[in-house]
Formats: sequence, structure tokens, C-alpha cells
Amino acid sequence: MVNGSHCTAWCVTGASLKVCPQGFSCCTVEMEDKLSQQSHAEIKAPVFRLSTNLQSTFKQRHDHFDKFFRELLKNSEVSLHNMFLRTYGMMYMENAELFKNFFVSLTRYYTSGSSAVNLSSMLSDFWADLLERMFRLVNVQFEFNDTYMECVSRHTDQLQPFGDVPRKLRIQITRAFVAARTFVRGLSLMPDVVNKVSTVSASPSCVRAAMKMLYCPYCSGQVALKPCQNYCLNVMRGCLANQADLDTEWNNFLDAMLGLAERLEGPFNFESVMDPIDVKISEAIMNMQENSMQVSQKVFQGCGTPKPNVAFRSTRSVRETGFTGRFRPYSPEARPTTAAGTSLDRLTVEVKKKLKHAKKFWSTLPETVCAGERIAPGDECWNGTAKSRYQSDVIGNGLANQVSNPDVEVDITKPDVVIRSQIAVLKDMTSRLKAAHSGNDNENSFDNEEEPSGDGESGSGCDSPSCSGDDIYFSTPLNPVTPQLNPVHRDKSAGVSSQGSMALALCGLALALLVPHLR
Repeated sequence: MVNGSHCTAWCVTGASLKVCPQGFSCCTVEMEDKLSQQSHAEIKAPVFRLSTNLQSTFKQRHDHFDKFFRELLKNSEVSLHNMFLRTYGMMYMENAELFKNFFVSLTRYYTSGSSAVNLSSMLSDFWADLLERMFRLVNVQFEFNDTYMECVSRHTDQLQPFGDVPRKLRIQITRAFVAARTFVRGLSLMPDVVNKVSTVSASPSCVRAAMKMLYCPYCSGQVALKPCQNYCLNVMRGCLANQADLDTEWNNFLDAMLGLAERLEGPFNFESVMDPIDVKISEAIMNMQENSMQVSQKVFQGCGTPKPNVAFRSTRSVRETGFTGRFRPYSPEARPTTAAGTSLDRLTVEVKKKLKHAKKFWSTLPETVCAGERIAPGDECWNGTAKSRYQSDVIGNGLANQVSNPDVEVDITKPDVVIRSQIAVLKDMTSRLKAAHSGNDNENSFDNEEEPSGDGESGSGCDSPSCSGDDIYFSTPLNPVTPQLNPVHRDKSAGVSSQGSMALALCGLALALLVPHLR
């Protein structure tokens, strides 16, 4: 047997060998068969190792992002609960399920997409439900039946009760959630594609070529002789021809992932949307409280004047109730710590490096394998027949180029089915990533509106063309009675106005009077 030294004493005639050169040889046909099996494992091992490392890298990245997004959602829910409990007290507790369901729906969309939750409809329903609850509280002196409240809910956009917050949040939430969900799906796809492609079996002609390259020197007694680099490249490019054809769509996919990663760092930043969402919703509530007179008048004009609530004791004043509730600003220090012990910016910077490094992975596999101790430089190498310079040209990557491969017979008319299916998978995911880059979910596209620049409030909770002018539903009398509202000067450090505090007090009074009648 071959034991690392010249095998002169063991030489046999090589006339019957199928792979190695004819003549005297240390190998038999049976040994060639065994060495062919060994060579199959030899060429598979480095590809498997490189692929496994790539799978592990992006499996970890996926887990980090997924854990971060899930924890951030949970932290935002906890933050809102604590803030609203401190700020609104019993008023919040009586309506807490509305906000709990809001976060449940956001989480379901993140995990299952638009097949489980229509994000746009869910957000519209949330604001309509919130309006209905608040409208009852600020008009406790009236009775409202279900038909009347349906009239109110149908025209939430036209009523514009929450200022510009619903429109802004709809844009921000949709963009951020579509981007986050699609990016995480892309990260989860990578290990799956790599696993399926890396397990494609080598063809019989590839195994023969690998055996000739790796073990025929053994059969000639030149145990320490290693293949020439260009010879190795031609063999490996022939063996990995189908995998190399994946490279174009693989690179397109990675470019799309990098583009979406930049969106996550910038305008579609999930963290910058979810972290302050409690403050944004509270701002919407304060807008409703401050403009409740205008909103109520529009409703009464459009839906009719409701019946008085006979149980309401109109003679009681705010002072008589003894209600002294005030808005208490929420301290930023009381917020939960950063999700998963990191930040979105840090995660994105790290994953972008990994994505860039993964480009051209499949087309460079032959160069990666045919390097270092596996090959011999210069002319002192095995060229497939002897110890000499390798004379053939190095052919290109991919199936089509293998028609001229001098060392591996490749049927270019029969592309690998598994790899072709993965090319289709990558194309589809790339399309989804590009859609997410524009703020669209392929399954549930939404209008890609640009947010207005500046911090000014337009006072509109509607963004459809029908809301650009006067209300189209609520009729306006010839001499409308418009309540006079003083300008609101917000204390930025507190996040609300003094008038907002008074409105909150009135709302609290309404709740205090209404709750006994609801039980």
C-alpha cells in the first residue's frame, strides 16, 4: 500500500487503470475505486467547512436581529403601560386592552406578515376605537347609541381629532415594520440557501477528476507531490460550475440586503419609531383633548345632536368633584434598557460587514479551495500526468464556460435542479427586499408617502386626496359656531401644555361621572 515513500517494490502494470496514467503504478483498479471515494470527501470537506461557517455567521446575525426587534416591541409596550398608568391613571386602566391589542397586532405582523394582520387597517381601527372611547368621555352629558358611534368612527380621518400623529405614525410604522420583517426574513433565508446548495452531490466526472488530481501522484510513488494551482482551479471550477451560476443572484440579493440595512440605519429605523411610540400616542391623545370642542361640534353637525344623558348631573363643577389630576411627564431614565443589550445601529454596522464579505462567495470557492498547502506553486507540481508545468488555460466560472474545460467533463445542457430552484428563491427575496426599500410590502403594498419636513403640525389626521380641502361629509351651516381656542404653547421638557392638563382634568371628571353608570 502507499505509505508515504516510493513504491518501486509494489509497482504493478497500470494498463487497466481507469483514471491514473498508464504504465507502472502502485495502484490497482480496486485501489482507484477506494481513492475515488476518498477524493469525493476531500473536495467536499473544504466546501462544507466554508459553507458551514457562512451558515453559522448569518444564523447568528438573524437571531440577534430577531431577538432585538422582539424585545424592542415588548419594551415599548411596557414603557407605554408605565407612562400611561402614571399619566392617565384609572382612565388608562379602563381602556388598557385597546393598547395591549395594538401591540399584539404589531407583534403578529412582525412574525407573520400581512397574511395575519393588515397593518393599514389595524392602525385605522386603532385610531377609530380610541376616538370613540375619548369622544364618549369628553361628551359624558350625552347618550350615544351604536349607530351614532359608527357614524363617528366612519369619519375619523375627516374629523382630524388627533392632529398629524396618525398619518405620521402610519408612514413610520409601516416603513419600519416592513423593513425590519423583510430584513430578518432575508437573514433567515441565507443559511437555508447555503445549506441546500452546499449539499449538492459531485458528478461522477468531477469525482474522477478530483481523484486524478489528488491521488494519482500517490500511485506513481510521488506521495508529497501536490497539484499545480491552475490545474486545481480548472478541476474545482468544473466541479463547482453549477454553484458558480448562483453567484449573480446571490450578489444581487446581498446588494438588496445592504440597501435595506442602510434604510434601517436611516429613515426606516425600527428603534427610532418604537422607542418613543408612547410619547407619540400620548401626543395624539392630548391633541384630541385640546380640540374636543371642535371635534364634537363637527360630529353634532354631521351625525346629529345626541340625546342628553339624564343621569348626568350638569350642576356639578370641576371644583366640586375635587379632581386634581395633572399630567406628569414621563422621565426618560425610567424607560427600559436597550433591547437585547445592543442598538439597531450597532447590529446594522456589524451585519453590513458580514454581507459585504459574503459577496462572490460561490464564484470564489475554487480560489479559496485551491490555495495554501493544498497546491504547489511554480513548476514543481502535479499537472495531471507528471511533475511539470500545467500548460492549459484556466477556464471561467459557471456552467457555460465548462464546454472547454480540459480536466472535467461537464454536461452544460443539464443545470442542477436544486441550484436553479435556489436562484429562483433568491430572485423572489431580492424583489421583496427592493419593495421594502421603497416602504412597500409585496403582499400588502402601501402608498410611499414622503413625510413633511419640519416639526409643524398640519392638524390633519387624514392623508387621502379627499382630505386636502373641506370636509366632504359634514355639512357646514351658513353661520357656523366655531369655538375660539387659544394657541397652545407646549413645554418641550414636559411634552404637554397647561391647557392639555386642564383638558385632562375635564376628561378625568367625565370618566369619574361616567364609570358608575357603566357598571
